[in-house]
Amino acid sequence: MSGDFFYPQKMGRIILLGMEEIIGRTGLHAVLNLSSHSDYIGNYPPASTDRAFPFQTISDLHVALEQAYGPRGGRGLALRIGRATFTYGLREYGTMIGLTEMAFRLLPLSSKLHTGAKAFADLFNHHTDQVVRLEETERHLLWHIERCPLCWGRHTEEPVCHMAVGLLQESLYWMSGGKIFNVEENQCIARGDSACTIQIEKTPIP
Repeated sequence: MSGDFFYPQKMGRIILLGMEEIIGRTGLHAVLNLSSHSDYIGNYPPASTDRAFPFQTISDLHVALEQAYGPRGGRGLALRIGRATFTYGLREYGTMIGLTEMAFRLLPLSSKLHTGAKAFADLFNHHTDQVVRLEETERHLLWHIERCPLCWGRHTEEPVCHMAVGLLQESLYWMSGGKIFNVEENQCIARGDSACTIQIEKTPIP
């Protein structure tokens, strides 16, 4: 499997900042050591747009989280890290993709979900080597990751892209002004599926 796919350095930095916020500096150092990426200890990537943060590194960090905290603990932490990375990502990319513009903030919720999902997908498709395809049904938004860094090179029994689920959960919470949506990954490349598919119910949980 080719390893020649990357996130920009800035997104790698955002992931490490999100991890540090959730598991602390000591926890992050342990995960970096466990994943054989100790070169990032005290040496986060620069906030540049160069595509030089490998998919394999992102996948390695997920595996190390599960090794350090157990499968269930690692999953919970990855969800929380995903939510934290949204906050850092919004600071870096919110204006560029239009999410912080007043025109967007004033849209009705259904339009926000459609417009926000498309803006997010475009961000990944145009500024990273990740490939996202959106599909919309009457009840759901389907976020298909057709080239996924989170489970890159992995073979698992169940979906493992929890950080992406957390990122989408937090983005929906932010866009809706504090509403909670059901977000679930039901297909995963690591499990042998053709894409990592995250299903989002358009109607928030009452």
